[in-house]
Amino acid sequence: MRSRPSSPTAITITVLNLLPQKSNLKFSTSISNPSTRSLFFTRTPKSQPQTRFPSSTVRSLFTGIVEEMGQVKHLGSTADGGFDLKIRASTVLEGVHLGDSIAVNGTCLTVTEFTDEDFTVGLSPETLRKTSLIELEAGSAVNLERAVQPTSRMGGHFVQGHVDGTGEIVGKDTEGDSLWVKVKVDRGLLKYVVPKGFIAVDGTSLTVVDVFDEESCFNFMLVAYTQQKVVIPFKNVGQKVNLEVDILGKYVERLLSSGFVESIKPAA
Repeated sequence: MRSRPSSPTAITITVLNLLPQKSNLKFSTSISNPSTRSLFFTRTPKSQPQTRFPSSTVRSLFTGIVEEMGQVKHLGSTADGGFDLKIRASTVLEGVHLGDSIAVNGTCLTVTEFTDEDFTVGLSPETLRKTSLIELEAGSAVNLERAVQPTSRMGGHFVQGHVDGTGEIVGKDTEGDSLWVKVKVDRGLLKYVVPKGFIAVDGTSLTVVDVFDEESCFNFMLVAYTQQKVVIPFKNVGQKVNLEVDILGKYVERLLSSGFVESIKPAA
């Protein structure tokens, strides 16, 4: 039979950062002696730095419902070799924090500085290559949307803020008080665009009306109210727009190309 130690021992096991990153809880298991065990939560100071583990999951999600149009104050290189974009805004600054995500013309960007009247985001070389943001200049209007919260209404569709590419406006026509817009796009993206399907154009959740495969184009219509709330009507024929296709189409393509369908077929 195992003998009991002559004096009590104390063992403390602490596991940090197994809870969500924004949590300031610490999970502890304390053993005051070999036969007694207690389990409890203790609160750690908010000022204590927390380790952030890399993750491949989607960190932000948007709906494609533009909250406001901001105005570019500055776009250019920084002293340390980076590239900054400063935008005048109001609505999206409510409750903003450093590190928050804001979609600018459909591009998910991280807030690096902010004041009561503007905020700054950094632009990577890949972002400048992949999007139309490089065409912006002081005074340009941009669509702005904050990342959704668990209590937000999903008014548009799932938009990640990961721009797939750009399209070129090749036509604008009015019909009553509505505006028809036609966009030419690379065929590699056009295959994901379907009539009556979703697409994000400069971060605006829109419904595709028609797809013109022979022209490598698609079109959509903006009602009068939407025309007053987004930047697309202010752009001219020949200008670029950021495009993000519906993620569901890409998932389906991936499943089909990976042989998933064949793998679940019943054996003959």
